[in-house]
Amino acid sequence: HITHSLNQMFALCVCVCVSIRKSWRSRERMKKLDSTKSLLIKSEQLLRIEDHDFAMRPGFGGSAIPVGIDVQVESIDSISEVNMDFTMTLYLRHYWQDDRLAFPSSSNKSRTFDARLVKKIWVPDVFFVHSKRSFIHDTTMENIMLRVYPDGNILYSVRITVTALCSMDFSSFPLDTQNCSLELESYAYNENDLMLYWKNGNDSLRTDEIVLSQFFIEDFQPSFGLAFYSSTGWYNRLYINFILRRHIFFFMLQTYFPTMLMVMLSWVSFWIDRRAVPARVSLGITTVLTMSTIITGVSASMPQVSYVKAVDIYLWTSFLFVFLSVIEYAAVNYFTTVEEMKKLKRAKIPNSFNTTQAMVFDGCFHDNEIDLASLPEVSTTPNTERNTQSRNSTVSSPPEGTRLRRKHPLKQNLSFIMSNSYMIDSYSRVIFPLAYLLFNIIYWSLYA
Repeated sequence: HITHSLNQMFALCVCVCVSIRKSWRSRERMKKLDSTKSLLIKSEQLLRIEDHDFAMRPGFGGSAIPVGIDVQVESIDSISEVNMDFTMTLYLRHYWQDDRLAFPSSSNKSRTFDARLVKKIWVPDVFFVHSKRSFIHDTTMENIMLRVYPDGNILYSVRITVTALCSMDFSSFPLDTQNCSLELESYAYNENDLMLYWKNGNDSLRTDEIVLSQFFIEDFQPSFGLAFYSSTGWYNRLYINFILRRHIFFFMLQTYFPTMLMVMLSWVSFWIDRRAVPARVSLGITTVLTMSTIITGVSASMPQVSYVKAVDIYLWTSFLFVFLSVIEYAAVNYFTTVEEMKKLKRAKIPNSFNTTQAMVFDGCFHDNEIDLASLPEVSTTPNTERNTQSRNSTVSSPPEGTRLRRKHPLKQNLSFIMSNSYMIDSYSRVIFPLAYLLFNIIYWSLYA
């Protein structure tokens, strides 16, 4: 019985020891899980953040601190002609030295931190000039990286999307090339306190493969300069210049080809009979309204600029050709009506007054080409006799060998066209296409 009791007590002691050992291991595990917090505290102590005033720039009171800039463009998200701006996503990297953050290290390895430590130290206050909107990406955490080296050199990288102004010139639109730039500058520190520069020269600007729907990127190039403000002085400014050339094929499909077809469709009326008034009028009005719709659509997608664009010249000239085709039929219809009225008046002349006599009195023949005395007398009505007497009283009969009065060549040609209005359509079939072809040759040679 005593032995049994001893065994039970031994087993109880073993259980207590095992439980104590498990609790000790759990405590050790909790300490390891919480080591990141202690590491952060140690990092702040290692960098001596609490020992310095990081509201002041490094080397305050001395020469300007150099800050190198390195940019990698991730994408150009959009380019708006209406708002005259562009949206770009990029990685902006800063390089400078702050001796206050130098720390001893046997392995000479850097330490990397996120946005939580950035808020406790000094960083350059670089901003984007002419920026409309910008933000730092914060999914899933703020896209900010801080890397500190033992000698105090610092790399500060941030991922930003910025929408900036681009002053575009649309005088050659849509055959234009735009030059836009993104400008970086310090907001508070002028050139006496902070000197911005491209860290690797022209190699400081790198881009991924960028494909745009309406533009082709011809060139990316960094540059630098100075900006003056009357109240604060001179500031270093860095430029990211890029040249965009517009793709013309979209506008050829949406604007130029439909416009050409509408102009050529208006020429169809030249082959329609001049007496088919409803057909020719409806065709002319349809082409005019279609051209108005195209012009309105193009204008709605463009900014309201005060100068004439290349597309405006093409559209309004094409509209003029369509409008002139309608005016051409109005002239044909008018001259045809006048010609028919003359025929109705001539139909009332007596039979004894034949065609030859009418041509003589109209001035088509000369007095040496026909004998006026051989013409029979015209049996006239009292009105005719009155007209004949008045003509004889005002104009004496021309002597032998003289000619009747000639008509002016321009008036003669005009009267000939009026009496043969169908020839206007014949001339228009040639003149309109040749004139439009000449306009296209001049237009594309100037702008393309």
